[in-house]
Amino acid sequence: MGVPGQLQNAPRDPNFDLTDDQQAILDQVDRFSKAELYGLAPRMDAEEWWPEDVFPKIGAAGFLGVTVPEEYGGVGLDLVAQGLVAHGMARWNHALTLSVVAHDNLCVNNIYRNGNEAQRRKYLPDLCAGKAIGALGLTEPGAGSDALGSMRTTARRDGDTWVLNGSKIYITNGPVADVLLVYAKTSPEKGAHGISAFIVEKDFPGFKVAQKLTKMGYRGSQTAELLFDNCVVPAENLVGEVDKGVAVVMSGLDLERAMISPICLGIAERALELSVDYAQTRQQFGKPIGSFQMVQSMLAEMYVSIEAMRGFTYRTLAAAAALEIGEGGRGDIHALTAASVMFCAQATHDVLDRAMQVHGGSGYIWESEINRLYRSIKLLEIGAGTTEVRKMIIAGELLRDMRRNG
Repeated sequence: MGVPGQLQNAPRDPNFDLTDDQQAILDQVDRFSKAELYGLAPRMDAEEWWPEDVFPKIGAAGFLGVTVPEEYGGVGLDLVAQGLVAHGMARWNHALTLSVVAHDNLCVNNIYRNGNEAQRRKYLPDLCAGKAIGALGLTEPGAGSDALGSMRTTARRDGDTWVLNGSKIYITNGPVADVLLVYAKTSPEKGAHGISAFIVEKDFPGFKVAQKLTKMGYRGSQTAELLFDNCVVPAENLVGEVDKGVAVVMSGLDLERAMISPICLGIAERALELSVDYAQTRQQFGKPIGSFQMVQSMLAEMYVSIEAMRGFTYRTLAAAAALEIGEGGRGDIHALTAASVMFCAQATHDVLDRAMQVHGGSGYIWESEINRLYRSIKLLEIGAGTTEVRKMIIAGELLRDMRRNG
């Protein structure tokens, strides 16, 4: 079996393809994920089950802390490598991939990029090893696309502690997280410019998981509503400066969007692989359905979409890898990451729609793998800013350039 979604012996161009080292990372992740994670996917989907021993295995394999230097327990590579981990893993277990990205990109990388030396030394080694699970607490029940302006969670200084009050919802890894990077308003009168970031441990007084949420797709990737009821956080757990959390949020969102595209790519590749196999084996009218031109047309369109996704994904990861702290949330990279995830989410939707059509009735059965993949697509169009928000970001940057140049 070849690489999902790619032709065998396809020509490679060093200016547009992965380097040999990058391809080796992708191949290694693919082999590990097929052997260790693929078999977990059916039960995770059926029961919203969480395999408690899986994060230490992923950490031991070197697929956590990818962007964190070795001195803190990480691997010391870049965002492209982290994206390749998500890409290869999503082929075989996209639910676990979502949890790994939330852990490694939204929590671990954020703490490394924005935390102080003491915070790095305290939290990163266990997070990189998979001994602790990380999460990001941003979205609130009344604040989705307007996550900053409508944020109601507050933090007030009380001696050598901060006291947090509020709630967060749709938090990936929320029910199983040991360490959470949480945003709260420290100066509510300043709106989005009065937000600060805090590291919260699951055992801090006043923190609890209000409810575990059951989802349509990415089942098994644990999601929760979190409650902060006079949650006491040590003063030293403030990340960065007071009221400077917006820079942490915005650069983190651009990195998050860059990381969603490789998840899309991995899912789409697997869907094409399943569809090709099915088209070769499913017989109708005495022939494999792959011999019919309309089925061939759908397979060809899926392939073209995936190749376009591949180029856009890799380009965006390379551009975002150079993103400096505080540089996100504006400019070309802001538009590019929004455009990448917007295009890849829509392309994945189109690929899975055709894949479901190829599979026919067998794909409509809940327990089938193609059904599981199909139920993943909507989150890709909603998470990290909806498709509509992505369009607003792109248009805003284009119009800003026009005003600047005019």
